[in-house]
Amino acid sequence: MVRAEEIIARKRDGHSLSEEHIAAFVSGVADGRVTDAQIAAFTMVTWFNGMDEEETVRLTLAMRDSGTVLDWPDIGGPVLDKHSTGGVGDLVSLVLGPVVAACGGFVPMISGRGLGHTGGTLDKLESIPGFRTDLGIDRFRQLVRKQGIAIVGQSSRLAPADRRIYAVRDVTATVSSPPLMISSILSKKLAEGLDALVLDIKFGSGAFSPDLEQATHLARQMAAVAANAGVACSALLTDMNEPLAGSAGNALEMAETVAFLRGEARRPRLQEVITGLSAELVRLGGLADSPEAALERVQASLDSGHAAERFAAMVAAQGGPSDLLEHPEDHLAAAEIVRPVEAEEDGFVSSVDTKAVGDIVVSLGGGRLRADDRIDPSVGLSRQLAVGERVARGEPVAWLHAASEESWRAAAPALRRAFRITSGAPARNPVVHAIIEGASDQ
Repeated sequence: MVRAEEIIARKRDGHSLSEEHIAAFVSGVADGRVTDAQIAAFTMVTWFNGMDEEETVRLTLAMRDSGTVLDWPDIGGPVLDKHSTGGVGDLVSLVLGPVVAACGGFVPMISGRGLGHTGGTLDKLESIPGFRTDLGIDRFRQLVRKQGIAIVGQSSRLAPADRRIYAVRDVTATVSSPPLMISSILSKKLAEGLDALVLDIKFGSGAFSPDLEQATHLARQMAAVAANAGVACSALLTDMNEPLAGSAGNALEMAETVAFLRGEARRPRLQEVITGLSAELVRLGGLADSPEAALERVQASLDSGHAAERFAAMVAAQGGPSDLLEHPEDHLAAAEIVRPVEAEEDGFVSSVDTKAVGDIVVSLGGGRLRADDRIDPSVGLSRQLAVGERVARGEPVAWLHAASEESWRAAAPALRRAFRITSGAPARNPVVHAIIEGASDQ
């Protein structure tokens, strides 16, 4: 077998790594033969020298195969999921999963926690009393088969090599390497045994990739690698220059999810992203013959209440209250201090510093800067004005939910600064910029 140091030297010297090289290295990571020092050297030379698409596919598949790969014999429909690069007020997964399940798909969604200014799906779900995201693989399979959807955290049995490699990347300034990032994300998704995957690649002030050109390049790379790894894939480029939802913060976003599913409050930009991603996934999964038919089917699942029923069934099956959909206020934590932050002038909201909004939620205790930080699910923002909305001096731009008077007073000026008010109405940009379909070279 090829030794780890030979593989590192080959990549250091600018050569391509074969399937044998990558399989040997990843196998050694998974079983402990490769040391953390060797992983650090591998990630650093990859950061400097990169990988071509074929190498990235090999790395993705080897990491996928380092642990259990789920299979779904005779499940009766396509197995589908989505991945987002993260944003603020991004509760899309919480609605998309039930929508796709209501359309006939099966969604084994393995999600993550928030870190920094972007929120995490697991943190939002765990703001529901009793909701469990730590299900074993067998129970996870059971629930997906029974109700079409379950949302859980990553199991140590799925893509275990990624867990070790990511831990080293995190402390060696190599997280941003495109091939390492793509293989990390896709290896976990492919371990779910998917037929199709849709990617939500965000750009703008609250996104991992502020620049549209950079986000487009990442979307093309990820969609192509997924397709060449054998999974039908499309990427939507979506705007994150303002928060998607009207709220930001775990319990607050959970409450907005319930309101969205019940048809009581559907913020237009949020609805456009949810229905766009859901429809593309329904189309990729063969559950509709055209984009138009897929969108019609998605909208019908929302308007009929079938998606809401799937959501309620998922919550109850994973340990949450059976009446969350009917009585969210009885179960979701509320902050001690809830007050408006008011505009200081008349005009229109012309822009929102979305990263600043996410940072404010973290400063209130609603997010984490380190993986072991504790979260207060009750804090955050609600009823945020959208770009283009008119506001008068003294009217709220948002309501701030804080655990104490001190934290409210510290956050309020920063939130006021995050909203730029001008005399004229700004031009509106589309929230879904483009759809990029992955093409296989095979």
